[in-house]
Amino acid sequence: MERKKRVVVLYGGRSGEHEVSINSAASVMAALDRDKYQVVPVMITRQGSWLAGAAPEEMAQGADPADLVASGRAEKVYLPGDPAMGGLISLQGEPGVYSGGVDLVIPVLHGTFGEDGTVQGLLELANVPYVGAGVLGSALGMDKVLMKTVLAQYGLPQAGFVSCLRLEWERDPEAVAGMVERQLGYPCFVKPANLGSSVGISKARSREELSRAMDLACRYDRKIIIEEFIDAREVEVSVLGNDDPAASLPGEIIPLKEFYDYEAKYVDGLSQLKVPADLPPETVGRLQELAVRVFKSLDCAGMGRVDFFIRRSDGEVLVNEINTIPGFTRFSMYPKLWEATGISYRDLLDRLINLALERHRDKNRSETSFTLL
Repeated sequence: MERKKRVVVLYGGRSGEHEVSINSAASVMAALDRDKYQVVPVMITRQGSWLAGAAPEEMAQGADPADLVASGRAEKVYLPGDPAMGGLISLQGEPGVYSGGVDLVIPVLHGTFGEDGTVQGLLELANVPYVGAGVLGSALGMDKVLMKTVLAQYGLPQAGFVSCLRLEWERDPEAVAGMVERQLGYPCFVKPANLGSSVGISKARSREELSRAMDLACRYDRKIIIEEFIDAREVEVSVLGNDDPAASLPGEIIPLKEFYDYEAKYVDGLSQLKVPADLPPETVGRLQELAVRVFKSLDCAGMGRVDFFIRRSDGEVLVNEINTIPGFTRFSMYPKLWEATGISYRDLLDRLINLALERHRDKNRSETSFTLL
């Protein structure tokens, strides 16, 4: 009988999306096939400690991490960058229940210090296979300014945007406001460049609202992006694969609030998800083509959810952004779109695991030393 793969579900994190990650991890943990996988939950606390054995269901109910460690239900661990160290190492003296080798990691980390290439870099150093984009794809997908700059170089259609640093806003808010008004006008959207789940996002209709929006966004990031308002339908497409990815059917988000903010995403009843979206075949094909182009342009792998606008005035499709670790909660579009396309939640996780192992094998084919013949 084949040995079960030891799969670490890594969640939590030092991020404004910590709670979203807990909910996503709970869904992933519930769906993984225990006949195939030995599943180990590892939570990264808000302070950055790694706790193996901390179940996301308990954390969602408000469990205290310190109490879990004291009671022996969780164990402080770390993953060394040295692949010879053998995976998870206990910080509590003797090798613990969760110490030892790791066959694969599923990072269910949204936002900073998880979706931005930092954890991916550690996993690369440790030579551990992991689900999702690598260091570069993760970093580009996380930084909305650099992401949009790269996509522009590939000729992908987008709304107008400008950006500034927190320092620039604090030093001369009048100059930043003037730039926004000249290049974009009102209304516009103000966002932290390196965050997701609509955390810190505001719609600004005037200079006064722009000032409040900038102050809010600056609480979460040192880089701010300001985007042109588009009167549009909001549509999303899931992508699955490595070097030859495929796109799902599109789904449409119909927010019952003014825009698709944090509450609309994660509080049931504040938005409607129409899966699949009611679109003509040529528009579906265009969305799928662009989704794959975005995924490949940013050197992504495994999974990604590409968000689009379809402008109401002329039907033009515009790329909004990609999420390299899309939400996996019961409200989340990524698994729903693949279910509508014919892949169940459990099968989707199996495919993502196999894609991660395939990519890891391919990367390890590359030589890391050079000798003159």
